[in-house]
Amino acid sequence: MEKIHQSLEESADRDFDNIKIDGCDGANRQQSAEGFTANLKYLVVGIIFGIVFLKAEIISWFRIQEMFRLDSFHMYGVIGSAVVVGLVSIWLIKKFNIKTLSGEMVSIADKTFDKGQIYGGVLFGTGWAITGACPGPLFAQIGAGYLAVSITLLSAIAGTWIYGLVRARLPH
Repeated sequence: MEKIHQSLEESADRDFDNIKIDGCDGANRQQSAEGFTANLKYLVVGIIFGIVFLKAEIISWFRIQEMFRLDSFHMYGVIGSAVVVGLVSIWLIKKFNIKTLSGEMVSIADKTFDKGQIYGGVLFGTGWAITGACPGPLFAQIGAGYLAVSITLLSAIAGTWIYGLVRARLPH
């Protein structure tokens, strides 16, 4: 059992080194593991988040198409308010050195611009426009009964897996 744990730690360190090498960031470096009951809070927040998405019509294919046709401000207002909340949250975390619920420091790496972000954004936006779903509300859409979105979810998983395979060879 100890060998498996050591192997997993070495694998995680190797992955972290690869992230530093190929320029990707966002690695979860949480030191303490959370148990099953502690993870229930994420399930509850996710369910509430999905209900809010449903009630706000964020998961509506028609609302998303209105946005891409520039027929409605609704989705732009939602996205804009999310950006503002994110900016204020990051500023507060950095200014007051806010820690996680388990007491660990929050480390937010500085971002650098790369032209690959433009290509990725265009690809992401194209998929979003075609499917009417970005990754955030996929589970809420499936939960609301839009089972055709399962194809979009499987495609997102496949795309993420493929990216993981070719990440080191991409120009980051």
